[in-house]
Amino acid sequence: MPKELVARALGVVLATALCACPAPLNLDIEALKAAGAKYDVRILRDTWGVPHIFGDTDAAAAYGLAYAHAEDDFATLQDVLLMSRGEWASVKGKDVAVFDVMIPLFRIWDTLDAKYETDLSPEVRAVCEAYAQGVNLYAALHPREVVKSSVFPATGKDIVAGFVTKAPLFFRLDNAVKDLFADTRQHSVSEKSPIETAARFLFQGAEIGSNALAVAPGRSADGHTRLAVNSHQPWHGPVTWYEAHMHSNEGMDVVGGVFPGAPIVLHGHNRDLGWAHTVNFPDLVDVYVLEMNPENEYQYRFDGKWLDLEMRKACVPIRFLGPLWWPVEQEVLWSVHGPVVRRPHGVYAIRFAGMDDIRQVEQWYRMGKARNFDEWFGAMKMRAIPSFNAVYADREGNIFYLYNALFPVRAQGYDWQQYLPGNTSETLWNEYLPFDRLPQIKNPASGFVFNCNNTPYHATVGSENARPEDYASVPGIETHMTNRAFRAMELFGGDDSITSEEFYAYKFDGVYSTNGHCGELVKEVLSADPPDDPVVQEAIELLRNWDLRTDLDSTGTAIAVLAFEPVVRAMIFGRPLPDVMAVLAKKAHELKDIYGRIDVPWGEVNRLRRGDVDVGLTGGPDTLRAVYGHWEAGKLIAHDGDSYILIADWDEQGRVSSRSIHQFGSATMDETSPHYDDQSPLFARCELKPVWLDEADIRAHLEREYRPGE
Repeated sequence: MPKELVARALGVVLATALCACPAPLNLDIEALKAAGAKYDVRILRDTWGVPHIFGDTDAAAAYGLAYAHAEDDFATLQDVLLMSRGEWASVKGKDVAVFDVMIPLFRIWDTLDAKYETDLSPEVRAVCEAYAQGVNLYAALHPREVVKSSVFPATGKDIVAGFVTKAPLFFRLDNAVKDLFADTRQHSVSEKSPIETAARFLFQGAEIGSNALAVAPGRSADGHTRLAVNSHQPWHGPVTWYEAHMHSNEGMDVVGGVFPGAPIVLHGHNRDLGWAHTVNFPDLVDVYVLEMNPENEYQYRFDGKWLDLEMRKACVPIRFLGPLWWPVEQEVLWSVHGPVVRRPHGVYAIRFAGMDDIRQVEQWYRMGKARNFDEWFGAMKMRAIPSFNAVYADREGNIFYLYNALFPVRAQGYDWQQYLPGNTSETLWNEYLPFDRLPQIKNPASGFVFNCNNTPYHATVGSENARPEDYASVPGIETHMTNRAFRAMELFGGDDSITSEEFYAYKFDGVYSTNGHCGELVKEVLSADPPDDPVVQEAIELLRNWDLRTDLDSTGTAIAVLAFEPVVRAMIFGRPLPDVMAVLAKKAHELKDIYGRIDVPWGEVNRLRRGDVDVGLTGGPDTLRAVYGHWEAGKLIAHDGDSYILIADWDEQGRVSSRSIHQFGSATMDETSPHYDDQSPLFARCELKPVWLDEADIRAHLEREYRPGE
């Protein structure tokens, strides 16, 4: 082997070894404790382990929240910090590299550095910086849990970066980026047509989904106002829910769900009002195909002129073997449209709504501190949160639904679901649809609003819904109905005197509507010519007698869910539909081989496994009692769907009470804690636990009290 190759190989080995050597943790415990002394805060853990953070200031409450959350799930908090720094793949490997590429590609830290001091209020910066200090203190006290020391000390900017990074993922920005890294071009380039292109919606998938439901006093049997906060999130990872109660002497007193890395409650309620989010699917991302100069690969045509691409180099570290990682150099380009990706099949620019906004945390902070509808509505009008449906209720009996979306105002004549020509300013948008033009309903005569990842044109019953014809020029508004939406209409919309018991029962409904995909597929199977296969014939008879329910003892649900879920998923994602009879035959034989029968009770198949808990679950994909699982040795092991559920109730005097449940418990990653799985049995039984807001009630159910670091 030539000497120069040997030298090069030794250099690679040395560089790899250096990449595997962890740097020392640069945290001074005593300095952190001294800095934390300015935060007057106590953590009160109730008998369910839920942290109630009592701080003198909002910042102190955020400091306490960070420490409490780190105690229960420091691993995921680290993942969020790694993601926000663009270093996630150095620990998790190439499967998450797309997220690391997005950090330099979208110049997230350029935007943060330019706007952190100007676009965020001093109060919110103080909250974010205090939260970072709380995480740092935990890391310093538990260095063996640190997987990559370079992310510490965390800063307030790191916390804001987590919001900026995650927000566009909810409207599928990552899917657009992944498409560009496919082997071939994934979409055609739209040409302008003299005939106005009708607005279309490409359903991008609500396989997990969420429910948000509000009932006003006029529709309640007892005159109460009720709100169901029921987001469906993965049960593990950076967007899994954690329950917390934050109280400060500066007016914060809010309970609800937070994601790892969030210093404030993202949805829940305070004494006066509450709100719930569901994921919507507005078209907020556009991809442009650039016309490149054949004589200069760093120039593109725009309005008849050759413009220069801005070019940088970024290093993305990717783990490839054990603790070893390798720095991969990435070209980072920028155009008038935004970030640019060069691929063998073209050069593309990406533009998405809110790409230069860092105020998401500011908006959620103001929503949580609002005391009436006008204050909360004013926070929503900030429009820093670019997507999500919102359902609202308050102590005055107001209810409200908003299809929140930062819709670009786009030129007519183009198909905005395809790629766009990047050589003209005609396709370059710079304005958004005014807030008051968004689909929204306040206090409808029906006394009921909801969203279950369905079209905003069905947010209540009656004539007060938004009309599709008013949004003909706005591409990308959902027109579909989910099974959950059909059931919400049938249950909440079909009962004009809803009792407390009925409200809870409706939320946990596990029935498939005859109007939904599942009901239609049953009809399709029953109308088809029966095959000669006796196992399939038995499956068909089970479906013929199935009542569309997902009770534990139901013997038709297993074959129905297993056979229909792949077909419905293909519908959702716009993929070629599998033959339903072929899937039915395959799943029927699987059940027969594993159990010796097809009529297996649903509770034996649909399972929640956590710690020492292994129990059957009612519900299923796209039921109001939503459960999604992965197939494992004849069981569907739940991993998504109903997760943190909170139901708030304001009585006729405006006094609030609430109940909640988490699919696991407050110790989301601490297997040694009794709260690792203590809520799972209640969750399986569709039961909720009380939420305590008053300090006296908390102390009556107190497990322990301490300060961060004690």
